[in-house]
Amino acid sequence: MTLALIISVAAAFLVALFFIRPVMRFLGKIGVLGIDQQKAGKPRIPTSGGIAAITGILAGVFFFIGLETFFIRSNVNVLVLVAAAFSVFIITMVGFFDDLVVDSISRKDKGVEEYRIGLRQWQKPLLVLPAAIPLMAISAGTSVMYLPFLKEINLGILYPLLLVPIGVLCVTNATNMLAGMNGLEAGLGFVATSSLGAYALYLGRIEASVIAFTGAAALLVFLIWNWHPAKILPGDSLTYLTGAVIISAVVVGNMEKFGVMVFILWIIEAVLKLTSKFKARSLGELQPDGTLKAPYKGVFSLTHIVMKVRPFTEKQVSLILILTQAIISLAAFWVVVNF
Repeated sequence: MTLALIISVAAAFLVALFFIRPVMRFLGKIGVLGIDQQKAGKPRIPTSGGIAAITGILAGVFFFIGLETFFIRSNVNVLVLVAAAFSVFIITMVGFFDDLVVDSISRKDKGVEEYRIGLRQWQKPLLVLPAAIPLMAISAGTSVMYLPFLKEINLGILYPLLLVPIGVLCVTNATNMLAGMNGLEAGLGFVATSSLGAYALYLGRIEASVIAFTGAAALLVFLIWNWHPAKILPGDSLTYLTGAVIISAVVVGNMEKFGVMVFILWIIEAVLKLTSKFKARSLGELQPDGTLKAPYKGVFSLTHIVMKVRPFTEKQVSLILILTQAIISLAAFWVVVNF
């Protein structure tokens, strides 16, 4: 079983690695180009990196299903893996349609900005919600939840019919908020999904570990190409995909307590963005020396907190937050194992 998991994760990595260059060329040809906002000259490069990542995830998950069906034949629930993969795919496609860009325009308040023909703000949650249906239909997870500082809660039928769609909606949108810097989205997502995969494996919940680790492998490939200076941008397709992998692994593995702790940075970010009525951006103001300056007097993002400590470059801001996520994930693992 462990060997099958390793082979499947390797397949996810290699397939994503094989497809990322063709995807970049394809996105460039059809005009799906985003503006790298924190660079001098505001270069336009391919965006919507979730398209490359989803190929790896699907390959890894279905490779594992093939090994399980024809060779291993253990008690792994293949239907759960199919449902989770379908949910991740639907959410990624919603993000892709929102990434469609026609051209760039100049605005005094925000500088150069993409003119999108993507989805309207109210359409995105409506289209994301159906992605919860595969997980709801198979009643993924269990109705007993374990949350931090609380005893176990048995929600019965409310778990698949209410909590799962709410979780899908909230998590996918939250991962879209802490974004905008090279390597940040994929780096945070890689650490979070790797942590979920490791904890699921520790618990013996193979389905959740397959989802999380194949997601981590695909995100690692994207991170290589998205690290400063980025050759491709994540777009909503990758941020949505990250949220989809996280919530699918948490639900399938019944890891709500650990999931909440690992997700704490995105929760804080959502609260900070709420104080600005979701109008503030995570980006900084690029300075002549290449560092970033916090764009507001107030703090409306975790990136603003980092930038207010002292001048940091874009690469440094991303690295600080990714390392913070790693520390939080390690601390969360220690807490759930010992308490």
